[in-house]
Amino acid sequence: MRKILSLTGLLLWTSAMASAAPVPEIPWRDWSDAAFAAARSEKKLVLLDLGAVWCHWCHVMEETTYRDPKVVALLRRHFVTVRVDQDSRPDLSNRYEDYGWPATIIFDAKGQELVKFAGYIAPERMAALLDAVVKDPTPGPSALPEAVVSSGSAALDPALRKDLEALVTARYDRENGGWGFSKKFLDWDSVEYSLLRASAGDADAARMAKETLGKSRKLIDGIWGGLYQYSDSGDWDHPHFEKLAQFQAEGMRVYAQAHLLWRDPADLAAARDIHRYERAFLASPEGASYVSQDADLVAGEHSGEYYALDDAGRRRRGVPRVDTHLYTRETAWMANGHVALYAATGERQFLDEALAAARWIVAARCLPGGGFRHDAADAAGPYLGDTVASGRVFLALYAATGDRAWLTRARGAADFIASTFVVEGEPGFVAAVPKSRIASPRPQRDENVLAARFLNLLFRYTGDERYRRETEQAMRYLAAPDVAPKFPSASVLLVDAELSSEPAHLTVVGGREDARTQTLLVAALAYPATYKRVELWDRREGPLANSDVDFPELEAPAAFACAGGRCSLPSYTPEDLRKRAARLRESAAAP
Repeated sequence: MRKILSLTGLLLWTSAMASAAPVPEIPWRDWSDAAFAAARSEKKLVLLDLGAVWCHWCHVMEETTYRDPKVVALLRRHFVTVRVDQDSRPDLSNRYEDYGWPATIIFDAKGQELVKFAGYIAPERMAALLDAVVKDPTPGPSALPEAVVSSGSAALDPALRKDLEALVTARYDRENGGWGFSKKFLDWDSVEYSLLRASAGDADAARMAKETLGKSRKLIDGIWGGLYQYSDSGDWDHPHFEKLAQFQAEGMRVYAQAHLLWRDPADLAAARDIHRYERAFLASPEGASYVSQDADLVAGEHSGEYYALDDAGRRRRGVPRVDTHLYTRETAWMANGHVALYAATGERQFLDEALAAARWIVAARCLPGGGFRHDAADAAGPYLGDTVASGRVFLALYAATGDRAWLTRARGAADFIASTFVVEGEPGFVAAVPKSRIASPRPQRDENVLAARFLNLLFRYTGDERYRRETEQAMRYLAAPDVAPKFPSASVLLVDAELSSEPAHLTVVGGREDARTQTLLVAALAYPATYKRVELWDRREGPLANSDVDFPELEAPAAFACAGGRCSLPSYTPEDLRKRAARLRESAAAP
């Protein structure tokens, strides 16, 4: 447990610093091979301070530890000091994410890791640690050699699947709700897996999902909306106040998906509250999304009192800093949340927001070959996460609009992933293009989960076997016995469930400009399944990419629902489609 700096202690420290001589600044520089070249030339070590602009304890460490005279003197004398915002460098963020922010890593001049520290380090302890590593610059216990991930099979072993299912149950807090016990947060993969199981009749999965979604509403800011990152102390009542784009995007998405399944107005209200915040604080004029809003109004000062104020009270004191970088990954995450809200409501506003974001990604971040940059100009990369997130939203927009240009974009993203992020002979996709031997990128679990789900669904839409093979590339990493059980185990179970089954398939046949066609397409999107294939077939545009069903030619637009090897009769109204799709779903789920 991290030790909290008392207000009295901070005031005493500030007073002492004010009366002392000015402390020289630490000469922070960017992460690069040049930093290590300088370390070799100057016979120094390298310290990496990897933090986040929204992170409370990063601010506290900056205000205390990195202004302590002894710490500063040691760093200036013996270290080349490097500081990186982890949101700007997904390769480093993915590599050291298990250490939390701030993460402190010390290397020798050749790039070998010596020690790795997690979280806030008080000045006295930091000085002692720096002194110790200078005296003995050999790898410590925290810098063990990386374990070699054994390649799994392209499908989850049945015994391992059973173990993962048991872990989902064991990791659920039946007293307080949510997966995990010390920190409470909206674990969207576990919720989505539970929704999948609930739709197949699993009552315990339904209870876990409903309970977690209900408890997680306590993390939604009652004034501005938006989802706080997590709560400490094993309950839902001690939030950390930072609001990150990913949490807003995934919160919108899973609350919208839950609303489609159960039609609980509280779930839709939660999704709308998150959207309300995102539009007010994280939406850029270009159509892209900003990255985060800081936890603190004043860097390093806990903001519980501030967030207890009403809107007017907060604004009188100021607004916490918003990170206005425009990253492809965050923009695509948010657009995917907007598509989910459109599916849940049929309200055109949400689709227009997603379309604006996707068009911005294509216009501002496109790379040759179908991939995407992270920022306007990247110091490294390209990074897997940006192209995977973009591919997912392109595929979602193809379902929402029937516009084949989005399917073409999704295919381009998949082709870029296959040609760029595979290391020959190794399982999975690496997080970035390796451009240095120092802290080189490796596969990251969450990104491979998203890649596998995207590539598998793209295979279902296109019938192109390349995408099945690329899905298996990710699965060989995810199914490895030393990767699959990591928290949350539901992530790999989601991939496994989708790879081993056909998605629900809903096709609207009719002229694109016909209002009846568009009404049926909105109804098809509202089919309550997280794993589905929705298409609009205007016969004038030629056959669909994967024409695996022969639909009859009718005089009026009609929708067909297919699942479990069976298709419904044509539906001419949204009400008919909902009824027939529900009967088909129940039939397909039956033993």
